[in-house]
Amino acid sequence: MNSYQVIYSLMAVSVSNAIRLTETSIPSHAIKGEDVVLECLYDLQGDSLYSVKWYRNGQEFYRHIPTDRPQTVVFRQPGLIVDEYKSTETRIVLRNVDLTTSGKFRCEVSGEAPLFQTATYTNVLIVVDLPDDGPVISGTHPMYNPGDILTANCTSFNSFPAATLNWYINGQVAPHRLLQKFKVVTSPQELTTSRLGLRLKVEKSLFSKSGDLKIKCTATIDPIYWKSNEESIQGFPERSYINFWNSAAVPYSSSSQQISMSFLLCLSSVLISLQLVKVS
Repeated sequence: MNSYQVIYSLMAVSVSNAIRLTETSIPSHAIKGEDVVLECLYDLQGDSLYSVKWYRNGQEFYRHIPTDRPQTVVFRQPGLIVDEYKSTETRIVLRNVDLTTSGKFRCEVSGEAPLFQTATYTNVLIVVDLPDDGPVISGTHPMYNPGDILTANCTSFNSFPAATLNWYINGQVAPHRLLQKFKVVTSPQELTTSRLGLRLKVEKSLFSKSGDLKIKCTATIDPIYWKSNEESIQGFPERSYINFWNSAAVPYSSSSQQISMSFLLCLSSVLISLQLVKVS
């Protein structure tokens, strides 16, 4: 058998017996403080296993080689706490992840010599530190007149990455022209606080039949966090002409009626007297 036949035979074996990953799981996001499970199940397709290796940002942190002693070795890295009692070559358990755990993770399964066939799977894991609480609305007054300017701020405190904020007016997304953007503030702990302002001229048409105007702010860290806060703004009642006798100046009561009747009777008597004098 010449060299070309040998190469062709090896290629044929490689195609027919290629190692195949049957199930993989490297989540895109995780919450700070939680445990994370990475999975990489494989089918050797008749080949023999040489090694299973796990990497973060190109640096190996877990190795399993059946022919070595010990078979499994864990390499320490900042932000990676491998639970060695719960982990296997196909299932890695990372305990109490934090912001430094984030990175590009890869599992790599290799067959034995002479081909050393390899199958890999890669995904980026980002650890999220959720905000202290839901978004906070500040700067508003309980009541407004039509024509007043409503100014409000929506703030989401201490998260990573920064939360995305949105304003809604009566359930509708607020137009960009009404928004005031502020620079994201970063703390010494690398946590961010985001703020978005709303400046709205209050119009009569914005109030519902019940006399209120609703503003809502949402904070989102896609795809694992969404919270909102809503305030109901009341409008001052409109002034209208009120019957004098029913106004606060002259309370309408039975005594008021009596005074009115007495006044009318007196007036009638005077008019009658004047009429009699004129006739005589």
